[in-house]
Amino acid sequence: MKSNAHLLDDSLSTPSWFDGSVNLQQLQILRELGALGSVTAVAEVLHVSPSAVSQQLNALQRGIVPPLTRKQGRTLVLTPAGEALAAEGAIALDAMAAARRAVDRFEAAPSGVVTVSGFLSAAQALFGPLVRDLGTGPDVPDVRFTDEDVAQNEFAALTARYDLVLAHRMEHSPPWPRSGIRCVPLAAEPLDVALAASHPLARRETLTPADVVGERWVTSRSGFSPDDVVRTISAVTDRPVDIVHRINDYGVAAAVIAAGGVVGMLPRYTSVIADATGVVRRPLEGVGTNRMIDLLTRPENLRRRSVRLVAESLQRVMSSLAA
Repeated sequence: MKSNAHLLDDSLSTPSWFDGSVNLQQLQILRELGALGSVTAVAEVLHVSPSAVSQQLNALQRGIVPPLTRKQGRTLVLTPAGEALAAEGAIALDAMAAARRAVDRFEAAPSGVVTVSGFLSAAQALFGPLVRDLGTGPDVPDVRFTDEDVAQNEFAALTARYDLVLAHRMEHSPPWPRSGIRCVPLAAEPLDVALAASHPLARRETLTPADVVGERWVTSRSGFSPDDVVRTISAVTDRPVDIVHRINDYGVAAAVIAAGGVVGMLPRYTSVIADATGVVRRPLEGVGTNRMIDLLTRPENLRRRSVRLVAESLQRVMSSLAA
């Protein structure tokens, strides 16, 4: 008697004449030929030309040794091998239809798991309001958050790991890749000069690069928005800037600025939570300071209703914050 393992091996074995080149369209044509008995009838049912049916049957036969069809008078009928393959093909077609129905249900469900990554300041400003905006209940997406504070050129790659990626780039920088990526704009957020309330420049309503280029700076690491603006200040004034601290966390940067001795750049909408007592903000004129806050995703993710609901909620939350 064969062991269970042996039986399993037999059930998974592939005939020596089958090379794995069969596709579902060919199986459907073979199945319909067995049911209808003529190439012309198959072509009419599938809304293709008779020559297209013949081409697919020939392509199917090239991958299989036993003849699948034979002439019977003026009609084309299935051989026993063709009937066997058509029967198994019907099972495969039914399984694929069931798989499509399962995918349709998955895409239509509002309550599926949605993974969201956000750079630090966006996560601090948006994650909590997003949860409140979505509310609770059986039809609410199950959102899973992760903070990912990466340089601009690394955001697109995060779409391989998360359904939705909160990303930022400077307005003048290259756009996000178009291939395989969808971008949902959320806001154009200015970066303001942040100073201690006691700083002499705090008495002004607005500032220019010439006003601040000679200051000591706390800024972000290279590749992040505050550093981009500081480098622009240096470029337009043709003077070096004195960078004392490199801190990516805006709360820490604000605390250092409040202590005096340095100035920095803080995003206007998403770093309000980071403001320390004694910090004031002033718009910087003469250079572009807008950073674009965008939602990046892969196109197939937006087919899911749960992902669309979260994206729409993020748009509402960001609009409210910017207002």
